[in-house]
Amino acid sequence: MGLETPDEARLMQPSVLAFIGDAVFNLFIRERLIMNKKGTSHQLHILSTDYVKAASQSRISKALMETFTEEEAYIFRRGRNTKSVTIPKNAEVQDYRYATGFEALLGYLYLTKQKERLYQLMDQAADIIESPGNGD
Repeated sequence: MGLETPDEARLMQPSVLAFIGDAVFNLFIRERLIMNKKGTSHQLHILSTDYVKAASQSRISKALMETFTEEEAYIFRRGRNTKSVTIPKNAEVQDYRYATGFEALLGYLYLTKQKERLYQLMDQAADIIESPGNGD
């Protein structure tokens, strides 16, 4: 799976990039949890929400933004600025937009086969959530 060129991915709607980025990040977090934590599927699901909820992804985005390349920052901004039809009832609008930007970036990296960078950002994202005193 993957597109041949970044130009093809740049032309995709940011919400489509976020759609795949959400799935990629969810799978990454679930794998990380089953490798590092013990518990039932329900307990692991509860733990995973700490990583994938809008407030967490917003905090991740703000912490990592300065590390984005120019291209990554462009994709992130497109995702963040996308108008959303619905916003989850438990999410703030700004958090949801930043989360969408983060997911769009992950989707872009995945579809353009930039796996090393993708995993670097997802590892850093998980470390941010797992750090002591992360605020949640």
